[in-house]
Amino acid sequence: MDLQVVFCNHQTASLSIRERLAFSSPAMIERAYTDLRGRFRHTEFVIVSTCNRVEIYSACDHPQGGPLRRQIAQFLSEFHSVPLDDFVSELSEKTGPDAVRHLFEVACSLDSMVLGETQIVSQVKSAYDAAAKAEACGLMTNTLFQRALAVSSRVRTETRLSEGRISIASVAVIDFGKSIFDSFQDKTVLVIGAGEMGEETLRYLKDEGVKRILVCNRNPERALRLAHEFGGIAREWATLDDSLCEADVIVSTTGADRPIVDVPRFQAIRRRTGERPVFILDLGAPRDFDPAVSTIDDGVFLYDIDDLETTCQRNRQNRAYEIEVAQRIVDEEIQRFLQDLHHKSTGPLIKQLRDNWQEVTRAELDQMFRKNAHWSEQDRQAIERTVDRIVNKLLHPPLEALRDESRDGTPHGLLDAIRRLFRISDR
Repeated sequence: MDLQVVFCNHQTASLSIRERLAFSSPAMIERAYTDLRGRFRHTEFVIVSTCNRVEIYSACDHPQGGPLRRQIAQFLSEFHSVPLDDFVSELSEKTGPDAVRHLFEVACSLDSMVLGETQIVSQVKSAYDAAAKAEACGLMTNTLFQRALAVSSRVRTETRLSEGRISIASVAVIDFGKSIFDSFQDKTVLVIGAGEMGEETLRYLKDEGVKRILVCNRNPERALRLAHEFGGIAREWATLDDSLCEADVIVSTTGADRPIVDVPRFQAIRRRTGERPVFILDLGAPRDFDPAVSTIDDGVFLYDIDDLETTCQRNRQNRAYEIEVAQRIVDEEIQRFLQDLHHKSTGPLIKQLRDNWQEVTRAELDQMFRKNAHWSEQDRQAIERTVDRIVNKLLHPPLEALRDESRDGTPHGLLDAIRRLFRISDR
């Protein structure tokens, strides 16, 4: 089984590239799976697309193997109408055990900007569920993602990575927001969109004493639900500009495919509000606010995902020991997964090989014992043990080679060679 992940994340690619390659809606992801299945009929896929990463996992047990990095890049280019030259250098690839490690570390939030954040495991699970619903995954990706979720659970249980400020929302509100406002109690908060990130941010703002909350969403029902949950007021999408004028804190997480607030629009807002401080937390991927909005006047404090990097890096340094413990857990689970994978890919062939040789030795021993009926039972057992040792020693080199080659994925060439050499047919 060939396994790979082609990805761009906050460590390897700029925010603008991640925005342009993002799969920002369930409908878009469904179309992507349809496209991928059409291009690569024998390959399993899972797409993980969040504000920090775009990753395509693939697994293939076909002799010709799965798609190459350049083929995935071509798919991304054509699907998103983005020229290859604009992003291909920012794409990374991992295969075999490295791909397994990458997913495990993603699920455990070990490579997240906010170390120990719990949202990523929910995003990985949602991505896996979407792939299963689209019938894009199979035996390998099912096993891989189920194991990744289990590893994440183990890391949360056995380490302290999840203690303290661990989410992007909490770091943004407490580290960035409190550098602007001494208190949030008298501030009006506007949430644009009603997704999981918006809900999480509201929880921290409520803990900081926020009393007046506005929720504006294209879907009125979702706006009402979120507003009701947090004691806020739902606003119609058509009134967004009025809501922007009232807000001291703006949290935007719509998932729109382009900025919903550009410079001219927000300049008009500032003409109505003056230059009083406004804290804008743009958690959209792609961004909901044009970055140039931050230059309109000195009272606009706009932060996006990439602005969290420095604070989150400090978080990571403070938890060095917990990272070490988590990495040991990941290492153990990778070895366990690869052992299981080795058994699944080579086990049937090894069993056939042993069965064939045992049939041959049994037939030869039976013939020998018939010709030498005078031999004692003790002599026969000694001869059987000697023959078994010879067979095991003869089998050791090919089985050892299979084990070594399986560490980097299914060794199709070696498996085929052993089948031909020992005349083993698929059963």
